[in-house]
Amino acid sequence: MFLPPATIGIVGGGQLGQMMALAAKAMGYRIIVLDPTPNAPAGQVADDQIVAAYDDTAALLQLAQASDVLTYEFENVDLTTLRQAQQYTALPQGTELLAISRDRIREKTFLENHGLPVTPFASVPTAAALPAAIARIGYPAILKTTTGGYDGHGQQDLTSPADLPAGQALAAKQPCILEKRQAFSRELSIMVTRDGHGTVRCFPVVENRHAHHILHTTLAPAPRLSADKAAVIAAMAERIAASLDLAGVLGIELFDTPAGILVNELAPRPHNSGHYSIEACSLSQFAAHILSICGLPIPPIRQRKPAVMRNLLGADLTKAKQLWPAHPEWHFHDYGKAEIRPGRKMGHITVVAEDRQSMTALTESVNWEDTSTHD
Repeated sequence: MFLPPATIGIVGGGQLGQMMALAAKAMGYRIIVLDPTPNAPAGQVADDQIVAAYDDTAALLQLAQASDVLTYEFENVDLTTLRQAQQYTALPQGTELLAISRDRIREKTFLENHGLPVTPFASVPTAAALPAAIARIGYPAILKTTTGGYDGHGQQDLTSPADLPAGQALAAKQPCILEKRQAFSRELSIMVTRDGHGTVRCFPVVENRHAHHILHTTLAPAPRLSADKAAVIAAMAERIAASLDLAGVLGIELFDTPAGILVNELAPRPHNSGHYSIEACSLSQFAAHILSICGLPIPPIRQRKPAVMRNLLGADLTKAKQLWPAHPEWHFHDYGKAEIRPGRKMGHITVVAEDRQSMTALTESVNWEDTSTHD
């Protein structure tokens, strides 16, 4: 158990690290961040920042030696160095969760081995292996790199043999996974954590809507979700948390299909679709993450009122600032990133509604002229 004023080291200085740090500082913890960008978003609110590359072994070990407990805000952390760091500090999340969630083959295999429903998949270690994988999975399918892909990057839709050359070009660059494309009605997600006593706590199930492969809007809780289906998803989350001996917060992305719920991906840290919890829940996902890695108890998590979260991508941030004075209902978050780039997550807005009916209306309550473009 780690009590304030213990020092928490965060690998990564982006917006997730920033919101972790803000939650931890409110509890009295000290925060040190490792990030290559000077004055990174998390560095702006931390006690100290080590400015160094993520693969700088000496810098990560320096962070470990200066911290009582270590965590991370993204998946692509060097596992070998993290294992070395454990001789200097506590790493409650361990490295196995990262090893599973950063590799799509390992992730799908883990889920399947624990009785969780996933879309049919096949390993594509080389370009030459793709035709056999297609023969097994069929069209339509999606080819994804096993590591490193995000927000639509590192993937190729395969709808017919005409797409085979593009797929082979992707598979020639690095190992891939071929997944059967599902006709799902919507994407759902749930955040789950375990406290210091091993008690699993789940956040509400939410609905996510995307634009250009990037999360655009989250509706919390998910509209038109039956109590039975919500219970099934919570049971899946609890099974995953127990199987991983989870510490910290885990994001679970799911597909709502005619045949039932499928688990799509795991995120071994707070997730974009959980940002609504800052204003709408009895405990935010970031506070839950801090309590969990510090081995402290976590009370049952309740959503006080329905909410809508909208990402601000690229020039959306500038437009939102212009509109904000006319919308006092907005909870406005600017991550403090130095450069606005197309498709980059610059901030978000959350609106807490009075009831479920007005929640959906809020997504259309602004004459929003989307000024962002996407790669």
